[in-house]
Amino acid sequence: MKQIVKCFPGGKHKVLTMSYDDGREADRRLVGIFNQYGIKGTFHLNSGLLGAGDRIGADEIASLYAGHEVSAHTVTHPTIARSPKEALVHEIMEDRKALERLTGYTVRGMSYPNGSYSPAIMDLLPHLGIEYARTVHSTKTFGFPNRWHEWNPTCHHNHDVLEIGKAFAELHKRQYLYMMYVWGHSYEFNDRNNWDVIERFCEFIGGRDDIWYATNIEIYDYLQACDRLQFSAACDFVYNPSAMSVWLSVGGDIVEAKGGARTTLE
Repeated sequence: MKQIVKCFPGGKHKVLTMSYDDGREADRRLVGIFNQYGIKGTFHLNSGLLGAGDRIGADEIASLYAGHEVSAHTVTHPTIARSPKEALVHEIMEDRKALERLTGYTVRGMSYPNGSYSPAIMDLLPHLGIEYARTVHSTKTFGFPNRWHEWNPTCHHNHDVLEIGKAFAELHKRQYLYMMYVWGHSYEFNDRNNWDVIERFCEFIGGRDDIWYATNIEIYDYLQACDRLQFSAACDFVYNPSAMSVWLSVGGDIVEAKGGARTTLE
């Protein structure tokens, strides 16, 4: 039997994702940098604060973040581990409703405001339609979450992001899958006057053939589709019940298992 392992789209073995909170006006410049280098980001927004101070207004959300992901961050950014469950449900569901009206698609992820969460909150989130939630606990590693509602990033952009990016770029063992996940707030570049950090990082890491550039929800959905594949007992064919394609390495050859189709693996 040939060795069969899952790959990222196109047979890639690495994925990069970026995650930014609060929807401040500096997102405009950050999105421009991402677009220039073909990098995708997830932007976690507080719908109740849109247009306040230097925050992006509601009328700009759909156009500014086109091609990226808009994700929840609660309506008003409370420390949710201190909030009653009734308030938590309101903060998340009303944020989803407002952002979905603005974007036209379902909002299924979030980042924890103030980095605040608890086991009870993680258990509640699936019942509120939240598939993943990002923490602020950097791992400095390139692995995947054991629990999607406790998704720890690789690093903050102010914490050796270019050095970590160089290590990520050098990963070459294709028997593994790797993820680099960078998080932060775009206004921090203004505060520290260090836009060169993200510009140099994106210029260095963008446009590589062995990296898939994806949003948070795209990674989640793709790996869920991988897990739904239905292999024959002999592993000589596979049925993909999902709508999206999934890529496999079959004895070293890259095979696309198209959505809703049976694919021969011999």
